[in-house]
Amino acid sequence: MDGLRTPQKLAAEVLGTAFLVFIGVGSVPATHMVNGDAPFTMADLGVISLAFGTVVLATMYAFGHVSGNHINPAVTLSLAITGQFPWRQVPAYLAAQVTGGILGAFAIIGVLGDRASEVGLGVAAYSADVGAGQAFIAEFIGTFILVLTVLLVVHRAAAPGFAGVAIGLVVFAVIIPVAPATGASINPARTLGPMLVQQVWGAEVAWSQAPVYLAAELLAGVAAAFTSHALTRTKNPARTNHDALETAA
Repeated sequence: MDGLRTPQKLAAEVLGTAFLVFIGVGSVPATHMVNGDAPFTMADLGVISLAFGTVVLATMYAFGHVSGNHINPAVTLSLAITGQFPWRQVPAYLAAQVTGGILGAFAIIGVLGDRASEVGLGVAAYSADVGAGQAFIAEFIGTFILVLTVLLVVHRAAAPGFAGVAIGLVVFAVIIPVAPATGASINPARTLGPMLVQQVWGAEVAWSQAPVYLAAELLAGVAAAFTSHALTRTKNPARTNHDALETAA
């Protein structure tokens, strides 16, 4: 990423996050629209998980060499904590990711129309049967697994060239057990983008649930950072590249 300017990196983060939301989150209303009144099945969940996993894999190789393709504030925060990303760039990356999440959600409506909003726009939410405590645990565990995987596969000692595959696969895998509880957002930008656009479109949004998602996801990023450090700390650690996700491209 030598020679690339900050605006280029931020543009890549906007695009990468927008792609994630449009394809991954967009697969949720698309599934409901195709199904009609048919019940939601495990096969539907598998297709949605596959959409998320494949778009993460694709964006890793498309944008990884430009911005690192964090496309998730929890990942950016964890990389800064572990010293692999400069703190001064964190606010701009987070703003770019949320912007991308919003643009991706608008793109869903642009392609699928008002019906996408009517079936929920893929907004992550939990039911009264789940409750805030269980939802927090689900989002924390899902995000922790994702972020810890990211940190370990981009570590200098990890096998080079496979980070994108590993991250795409873990996204696919994590969604399967977490989605029935919370929709498996595991990404603050993915949480906020569809919620904001759904609100703009005039639909009802459970904003009281947003703090549960954001707290769980960001705290999981912090926990993953400290866990990664504990697992990989050596007596004479070499300084790692702050553009850690470049190894995925």
